Order: sequence, then C-alpha cells, then structure tokens
Amino acid sequence: VVPGETALAFYKAKNPTDKPIIGISTYNVVPFEAGQYFNKIQCFCFEEQRLNPQEEVDMPVFFYIDPEFAEDPKMAKVDLITLSYTFFEAKDGQKLPLPGYQ
Repeated sequence: VVPGETALAFYKAKNPTDKPIIGISTYNVVPFEAGQYFNKIQCFCFEEQRLNPQEEVDMPVFFYIDPEFAEDPKMAKVDLITLSYTFFEAKDGQKLPLPGYQ
C-alpha cells in the first residue's frame, strides 16, 4: 500500500460450531508507532457480527496510510505494517474500548 492511496482488504471469519455466534472484532497495527498513520474509512470492527453455524464470511476493511507516514523520520526504516484482527464472542452488556494513540 502506498501512503495516501486507499486500499481494500478482506478478512475471513468462520464459525466452525453448530451454534450461531455473535462477535466483535478489534484490530491491531504493528509496529505500534505506525498505528497513528493507519486510517479506516470503512470497517467491520467494533460492530457486532453474526455468524451462523458453519458459516464463513469475508469481511472488508477500506483504509489508507496517512501520507505523513513517509515524512516521519521515526518511520524511515518501517517498510512493513501488519494489520490484524481478533474476533471475540460478544457478551451481553460488554463494550470494547476503542484504541487510541497518544
């Protein structure tokens, strides 16, 4: 992905059980310092997703890396940013904290 250009990625999720699951996804950016430059335009994360028994879905994330990434001297040696997701089963009343960068 070139900083400043939009990109579309898909993450696959599968419910291997015989019961429906409702879950929420959170994301992580590595290296952590690059996270401030990662911008989601549209994402499935932090929204409940229902997966029926044995269902497999592709979940899209539309994003871009801020062009300022290329100007930051701390990012000069960063040539790989990894975006990952963790899918949690939702619990009644559970709220996940939104990530923040200081």
